[in-house]
Amino acid sequence: MSGKACAFIALGALVFAAVAVPVEAQAPKNSPWPSPPPPQNAGAPADQSNVDIAYGAFQRGHYITAFNEASKRAQQNDAAAMTLLGELYAQGLGVGRDDSKAAQWYKLAAAKGDRDAMFALAMFNFQGRAGARDLSEAARLLESAAKLGHAGAAYDLGLLYVQGQQFVQDFKQAGELFTMAAEAGNSEAQYALATMYKEGRGMTKDMTKAMRLMQQASIAGNLEAMVEFAIAQFNGEGTPKDEAAAGRLFAKAAHLGSPIAQNRLARILMAGRGLPADPTESVKWHLVAKAGGASDPDLDVFASKQTPEVRENADKTAKKWLSTVAPARP
Repeated sequence: MSGKACAFIALGALVFAAVAVPVEAQAPKNSPWPSPPPPQNAGAPADQSNVDIAYGAFQRGHYITAFNEASKRAQQNDAAAMTLLGELYAQGLGVGRDDSKAAQWYKLAAAKGDRDAMFALAMFNFQGRAGARDLSEAARLLESAAKLGHAGAAYDLGLLYVQGQQFVQDFKQAGELFTMAAEAGNSEAQYALATMYKEGRGMTKDMTKAMRLMQQASIAGNLEAMVEFAIAQFNGEGTPKDEAAAGRLFAKAAHLGSPIAQNRLARILMAGRGLPADPTESVKWHLVAKAGGASDPDLDVFASKQTPEVRENADKTAKKWLSTVAPARP
């Protein structure tokens, strides 16, 4: 793969463009909706039996039971149960959706030190779901939740430090927060931290650490990380060179909808490096990538030199793939 073909991802164009997005735009990835795990409150209640019943019912979709059991525990000032009630009202599960009541329960739980409630309430403030948007209060809540070990809060707080909005821009502090979230398994934080190591921004430049984190994020399903790690594997940058593994990873990312991966897969199938050469599949993925905005003059020339049968089959399969995938995209 040529240097021109591979030199398409840079810090400013990808991660730090992404982290410049307001945190509320990140909320759906990290918020408790629509299928949150059981909140991990700072202090476990003395008797968790009813709380376990409530969360077990919640996870099985028995929302009325979850509401009734959580209500019992909430009357005993249990913060985890209060957070669950907030979730139910926030999502309208078992009860009518009511952002005001959800916020009230989150506030009660947050006041008792529940980090999940703090995070959920921060998202409410960013989105203005229970009143006017309050970015300062949202940032304060993220900071409190992060101090209690909430990985999503640490990641979003790191974004704020990168943006330099609610806080003075501080890449070192962002890196520390991303590190905390990455170590807790947050794939977005792993990807952001990897990019900081890769570019030497906020962290000492270290390609080996960068690619180790990129691989972790890739395994966790982070699509951008899959693409970057596949590029690194193909070129042997910061990780052992393995064109075959890179080809398989590009294929996986291509099927998940990355136009960049689709373009790289088309090139691999054109050249027969990492995967066996396949002109029909190469032209197909080129057409799919172009539909997603990733044009490539070299592949245009390659496609034009193929037989009418190859071009026809590629066009047919590309249209079928696009018609199947496009409706499923948000």
